[in-house]
Amino acid sequence: MPSDYYEVLGVSRDASETEIKKAFRGLARELHPDVTGHDPEAEARFKEAAEAYEVLSDAERRRTYDQYGAEGLRSGGFDPGAGFGSIDDIFQSLFGQAFGGAFGGAGGPAPGGDVLVETELTLDEVATGVERELTYDAVVVCSHCRGNGAEPGTPIETCDRCGGAGQLRQMSRTPFGQIVRAVPCDVCNGSGKVPETPCEVCDGSGRDRGRVTKTVEVPAGIEDGQRLRVGGLGHAGDPGAPAGDLYVQVGVAPDGRFERSGTDLVSAVRIPATEAMLGTTVTVPTLEGEREIELEAGTQPGHEETLRGAGLPRLGGRRRGDQRIVVEVVVPTNLSEEQRELAERLDTTLEDDNLAPQHEGLFGRFRKAFR
Repeated sequence: MPSDYYEVLGVSRDASETEIKKAFRGLARELHPDVTGHDPEAEARFKEAAEAYEVLSDAERRRTYDQYGAEGLRSGGFDPGAGFGSIDDIFQSLFGQAFGGAFGGAGGPAPGGDVLVETELTLDEVATGVERELTYDAVVVCSHCRGNGAEPGTPIETCDRCGGAGQLRQMSRTPFGQIVRAVPCDVCNGSGKVPETPCEVCDGSGRDRGRVTKTVEVPAGIEDGQRLRVGGLGHAGDPGAPAGDLYVQVGVAPDGRFERSGTDLVSAVRIPATEAMLGTTVTVPTLEGEREIELEAGTQPGHEETLRGAGLPRLGGRRRGDQRIVVEVVVPTNLSEEQRELAERLDTTLEDDNLAPQHEGLFGRFRKAFR
């Protein structure tokens, strides 16, 4: 329920009936799908505007709304928005024409439905992109009649019910008066043609169930949980109507080598405290294979090394993120007597200059690594 019908239409509270109708007509033109590019929010916005116009264009309802608000209308037995028919009905009442199922209303042969399938990628495949062969069940064009619904070798005739127009005229009542609108013919489903002898495989529908295998290109850089839309690979539509779309739900398998952080990859390497003190060379995994990195003497727990460009590409882009390597310093345990004596001797020689300043804690560095 809109908070204010006047705000919805963009008029003042003392607007005239003419101003209200003009504002509504302007919104209707603005929200037409040819203008909005079939924005999924356009229908909801138009219904809200139609509801506001339905109330404000009626003098008695407008007085009730001005005094008591929308709840006052409901308490009086009027349900705003419940009376108007289809969106095409309202467009016809305003402009003298329906816009052919502008917001998904029926206006001819029904298009095919969409299909959703799932696939899983590895991080290596995310880095390069991959072609994936997908197999799924779908409604397909009948191979026996090639989609025309007729037994091969038999004619297709003009529909007697609609005279080949594919549409029937139907009258309905709306708050804007009686509207005559076109609806798809219930015999030919809007095609205007019917087979003399229906196909024995699909019973004249032109469609059948089948197992479909298609190759889909999954782009590099895709995120776990994202969906790809591939037009025209969904269920086949009625004869003369387009097929639906294929949606591919992409999952990315966990990888024991890395954690993903956007386009960056984060990995960890463990070294003993002695190697951290003296410096060392470590081997780390990357998407291109193993790689050696040098750690300087005095490396601290949580220290990061960065491999520029060793991460993942951004979806639709070429530049790759980085790989960040977090150093985990392992403190030795279960020391022998000799090892303990050596550690104690080292401890007695340490001075303040040997202790690196700690500007941030270990957990702070790990949090930074996974930002």
